[in-house]
Amino acid sequence: MPSIIKNILEKIVGGKVIGPSPTFSVLHVLRAMETLSEKPIGRGKLAEELGVGEGVVRTIINRLKKAGLISISKAGCQLTAEGRKLFDEYKKSMGRRAKLEEAKLMPALFNSVILAKNCGDKVKSGIEQRDAAVRAGAKGATTIIFKNGRFIIPSVSDDLSRDYPEIAEKLLALLQPEENDVIVVAGADTLELAEYGAAAAAWTLFDDC
Repeated sequence: MPSIIKNILEKIVGGKVIGPSPTFSVLHVLRAMETLSEKPIGRGKLAEELGVGEGVVRTIINRLKKAGLISISKAGCQLTAEGRKLFDEYKKSMGRRAKLEEAKLMPALFNSVILAKNCGDKVKSGIEQRDAAVRAGAKGATTIIFKNGRFIIPSVSDDLSRDYPEIAEKLLALLQPEENDVIVVAGADTLELAEYGAAAAAWTLFDDC
């Protein structure tokens, strides 16, 4: 199912784009679907939530509608049953995220964390995830694997609880990871860019999870 979801969303975008582009990326589509999953919303408010212009959000809305994933009414845009089903499937593998305060792993004004389910064996050095986060506007990203009851950062720490106990405790409480889950911490000058960075990093693992 993850690969099917990825193909659908990348088709909506019109190409395999993770970072910033002249128009929009898969990450904007996912953020739009997340926002619309909560309640109907108008085009102007959606543009504000995504951090894009109304022309861009109009294109996103039109493509989601053409794909049968949203409907439009006087109340605004909202997910269709098919759109909600697709987004719920995505959330099973990816999407649990939170703001992380005072993350020494990623010194930046804002830090966002996201959990990717059962993707630990897909992580190599973490460089691919870092680069994807940077392309999305973040300053960098740290990739953490939860394995054998420990948080592991490839080539950096084989036990985050020993080296950074406060951060490990926060991650455990915020995300409640299970065996082979992956956590990405992305830092940026704004919370929006930190969230997009974390999502971009996690997206590199998505079709294989």
